[in-house]
Amino acid sequence: MSSTRRKFILGSLGGIGALVVGWSVMPPRQRLTTGSPLPTSPGEQAFNGWVKLARDGSVTVMLAKSEMGQGVSTSLAMLLADELDADWSKVQVEASPIDRIYNNISMVVDGLPVHPDTDHLVLDAARWMTAKTMREIGVMATGGSSSIKDLWLPMRQAGASAREMLVATAARRWGLTPTDCRTEASEVVAADGRRLAYGDLVDEAAGGPLPRRPRLKAPQEFRLIGQPTRRIDAAAKLDGRARFGIDALPDGLLYAAVRLCPTLGGRVASFDEAAAHQQPGVRTVTRFDPLAGGTGGVAVVADHPWHARQAADALAIEWDHGPLQGFDSQAFMDGLSRTLDQEKGYAYFRRGDVQQALAAAPRRVSAEYRAPYLAHAALEPINCTVRFDQDRAMVWVSTQVPGLARKAAAEALGLPAAAVDVQVLQLGGGFGRRLEVDFIAQAAAIARAVPGQPVQTIWTREQDTRHDLFRPACVARFEAGLDEQGRLTAWNNTSASPSIVPQALRRLFGLPGRGPDKTASEGAFDQAYEWPTARIAHVNVAGGPQVGFWRAVGHSHQAFFKECFLDEVAHAAGADPMAFREALLKAHPRQRRVLRAAAEAASWGQTPPPAPDGATTALGVALHDSFGSSVAQIAQVSLAPDRQSIRVHRVWCAIDCGTVVNPAGVRQQMESGILYGLSAALYGQIDIVDGQVRTGNFHDQPVLRLNEAPEVECLILPSQAHPEGVGEPGLPPIAPAVANALFALTGQRLRQLPLKLSAPVPAMTPTQERT
Repeated sequence: MSSTRRKFILGSLGGIGALVVGWSVMPPRQRLTTGSPLPTSPGEQAFNGWVKLARDGSVTVMLAKSEMGQGVSTSLAMLLADELDADWSKVQVEASPIDRIYNNISMVVDGLPVHPDTDHLVLDAARWMTAKTMREIGVMATGGSSSIKDLWLPMRQAGASAREMLVATAARRWGLTPTDCRTEASEVVAADGRRLAYGDLVDEAAGGPLPRRPRLKAPQEFRLIGQPTRRIDAAAKLDGRARFGIDALPDGLLYAAVRLCPTLGGRVASFDEAAAHQQPGVRTVTRFDPLAGGTGGVAVVADHPWHARQAADALAIEWDHGPLQGFDSQAFMDGLSRTLDQEKGYAYFRRGDVQQALAAAPRRVSAEYRAPYLAHAALEPINCTVRFDQDRAMVWVSTQVPGLARKAAAEALGLPAAAVDVQVLQLGGGFGRRLEVDFIAQAAAIARAVPGQPVQTIWTREQDTRHDLFRPACVARFEAGLDEQGRLTAWNNTSASPSIVPQALRRLFGLPGRGPDKTASEGAFDQAYEWPTARIAHVNVAGGPQVGFWRAVGHSHQAFFKECFLDEVAHAAGADPMAFREALLKAHPRQRRVLRAAAEAASWGQTPPPAPDGATTALGVALHDSFGSSVAQIAQVSLAPDRQSIRVHRVWCAIDCGTVVNPAGVRQQMESGILYGLSAALYGQIDIVDGQVRTGNFHDQPVLRLNEAPEVECLILPSQAHPEGVGEPGLPPIAPAVANALFALTGQRLRQLPLKLSAPVPAMTPTQERT
């Protein structure tokens, strides 16, 4: 090779390297303006990608996150409206289009498999590069309790930017400088008292330059942020104006009912549609293959949902049951346990030589815990409406991932993604189920058979339950060492389950799923406890049905395992469970503060009052960090008169979630997480026999009834730190808090979910140290 050519190649590589390094040190690209202008109505102007103002004074906040009952439409609007100084009574929300500025950066950054106490330089560098990458190639998504955390700055910057544009316009009209003006309640106010409403300024102001660095308010200047605020969507839900996916009613709507292979992942071998065509109103019958992790089947399209269902039931179908025929969930669970006999797994956290510490420990405690497959059980059953117009398509759907929904529909219809419009409607519950797109691809494939007319595909409740993408079944094994004084010296924990992220990468993106999956071990390795020596690992086990993200994901069962076993170790040490935990948190004042707040509220250490019927009660505690927040819960439980049924009377819940945007919303989400988690803890279980789910409707997998719901006292600890997650952190501690209270009450240690006493328990009085 000539020296000239060598110099050219080396010089080019050096230039490329410099570009890469330069790109890596630059901050993530702006999240203020969209690639295409926002659609506007007459008299309305878009100031950036997040807010539109109109001459009538209305303020429309673009909602890039899906509203599924968590109140995000209110909290995000509060962020922008506060910086804008908007009149809250004139604020409304509108679903945003699909654009890169709306990509969820925080959710992916928080998914990095690193311990929160990792060296901050390493962690910050990893987060920086991940944020930059996700800004460009990430996805719009609502999940991971990340909405406020992700948009804390973009929404505020958008509001502040629009405010400064309005102030600059008013100042020009008055011949003043912007510093001579202030804003309040959708008005610009001059120092001499003159006022101009935002609506009188929008046309001129919207054409002005975007401020490069708009000034954000200091916390003491907030007017909305931090105030309990009524839900912006409450009135529409009360009077029926709110539109969920199932409420999509475009002109000419047809309805599809499906018959899905009863075996998960199966498909149609053959079918006879003659009997279906004898039913009234039938337009067509079409088959579809398994799509995006789903199951194949046959659909009937008719003019009425009942006609479609009756015709679908009349179909004669031969099934190809596929590779999951013969799969048994109980046998799989037993297999997970055997796996732990043979494999050590990937270690997410290590400290010292745990095996040496265990060998030296005068006392050792060991246990195995189990959690079953779980369905999401959202109240709004799976549905999606699609109109296919040969070269374009429209999708109406409740989804947590608008961009992936568009991609799935486009692929099923053979269209480019740009030819598919997606209208995101409110979700009647998500819990992670609507992070998937199997039902969207299915609905698009069905609509393709009836071009020119919208088709709404609705699943039955039984189909919703049986063809879910379940929370993985999981088994965890623990061993702990104690010294002569009852102090913890070693903590060894390995769990085994299928991993979600590798499967999701394959079915949603067509990417190979490799590397450690944080969701498999989160809640086990990433906690604040100061283990003297520790090894915390997970074994990714192949096989079984497709698994998906369930509310709180790995935290939902790892918290149960970890907090219950920690109680076992405290009992073996003869220590109070509260004091034992505090001794492991000497360098973590935030978690100690949360734990003590719950303890003081529940009068921990005193004998709890009896149940309303006079039954003896006991308390149990759990502390867990998830999605950036720290939550401690104490549950008060008793047994029903049959001495076997479990009753939860009261839950004290303390949370530190950083800066609180809407305290009312935080309380609602703590209550929601507790009730959803308690339903799963007491009743949740998916049984699979011969590849087919036996659980069907709510009589098989109940949810808490009103008379079973405990009183919840929520304590929100003040903080000025960055906002953290709220939608999921209330769920993980409830199962272990109840299980630990049951041990205090009965002396029985329940190590498997759902929590069930195998036989009536003789009456006993809980000891003071157990309480």
